[in-house]
Amino acid sequence: MKKILLTGSQGFIGSYICNELLNKGYKVIGVDNYQKYGKISRPHDNHPNFKLYIENVLSDEFLKIVEKEQPYQIIAGAAMIGGISYFHKFAYDLLATNERILAQTFDAAIKGHKKGYLERIIVLSSSMVFEETNIYPTPETEIKKCPPPSSTYGFQKLSSEYFAKGAWEQYGLPYSIIRPFNCVGIGEEESISEHEITSGNVKLMLSHVLPDLINKVLKGQDPLHILGEGDQIRCYTNGKDLARGIRMVIESKEAINEDFNISTPISTSVLELAQIIWNIINPNKEFKVTYDKPFEYDVQKRIPDISKAKEILGFEAEISLEESINEVINYIINKK
Repeated sequence: MKKILLTGSQGFIGSYICNELLNKGYKVIGVDNYQKYGKISRPHDNHPNFKLYIENVLSDEFLKIVEKEQPYQIIAGAAMIGGISYFHKFAYDLLATNERILAQTFDAAIKGHKKGYLERIIVLSSSMVFEETNIYPTPETEIKKCPPPSSTYGFQKLSSEYFAKGAWEQYGLPYSIIRPFNCVGIGEEESISEHEITSGNVKLMLSHVLPDLINKVLKGQDPLHILGEGDQIRCYTNGKDLARGIRMVIESKEAINEDFNISTPISTSVLELAQIIWNIINPNKEFKVTYDKPFEYDVQKRIPDISKAKEILGFEAEISLEESINEVINYIINKK
C-alpha cells in the first residue's frame, strides 16, 4: 500500500484529496494544526488507512514525522489561504508564512529523496498565478509569458512553482505542479482569523463567492448584493473533480516535472451564478441585484486551457455547476 503525506489534510481541498486517495487504496498521512478553522471533524478522520499528526509544518517535529513515515510522495497543501479579503488583511503574512511553510516542506522532501524513499513532491499552486494574463483560455505555457501576479498571494503561489523547479535543478527532486481553478463544494468553514465585512445586511462568509451568494439568498436578501459588476468570470470546479485530477497526477509518470491546470472548462459569470442560485432557492420570485464596490484583487477573468490535463492524464471534470450549487445549498441549510 503506497503512503502519501499531505500537509493541510484537514482543510477544504485537503479533505477532498484525503477522501479520494483513501477510497483508491492509498495510506494517507495527514499533517495539520487546525489553524484555519479550529478543530473540526472530517469524513476521512476515522478511516483505517488515515493517520493524522496535529502539528505545525514549521516545527522541527514535522521533519521527524516525514522521516518516520517515509512517504512515497508529499503533497504540499498547507498554506495560509482564504477568500479575497485575505489578500488585503494578510498581504505580508501570506507571503512570509507560506514561503516558510514551503521551504520546510521542500527540505523534508529533498532529504527523503536523497534517502531513497520519496519519489516526488506535488505542489498545489493556484489559478492566481495567471492574475495578469490576457490570454483565454490560459494554457500552462502562459506562465513563462504573462506578467507576475500583482497580489502577494498570487506571487507567492508563483514562488511555489519556482521552489519546485529549483529543487529539481539543484537536488534532482522530481515534482508535479497542479493549479486548481475555483474549487467549490462542501466542508468549507469560516476561518477563525477572518474579519467581519458586510454585503448589504448580511455578513460575508469570506470564503468564496458561491457560499457567500447562497448564504445571502437563504437569508432573504433582496435585492441581492454582488461585489463588482457581476461580470467576473470563473470556472467553478467541484472538489471531487479536483481531487480526482490530483490523484491522476500522482499516479502518472508522464506528469513528473510537468504542470497542469485542473478545472472544468465551463466559464460562468458571477451574475449568471447568482441567478442560478436565486432561481433554485426562490423559483417564484423576481431576481433583483445591486452592486457593491469590489475588492482590489478581484480578478475579472479566469478561464483555463485544460487540454494538457485531458491529453496526458485523461482528466475531464464531470460534476456540473448545478450539482455543485445544490450540494452547497443543502450543506449550508443542514448546518443551521
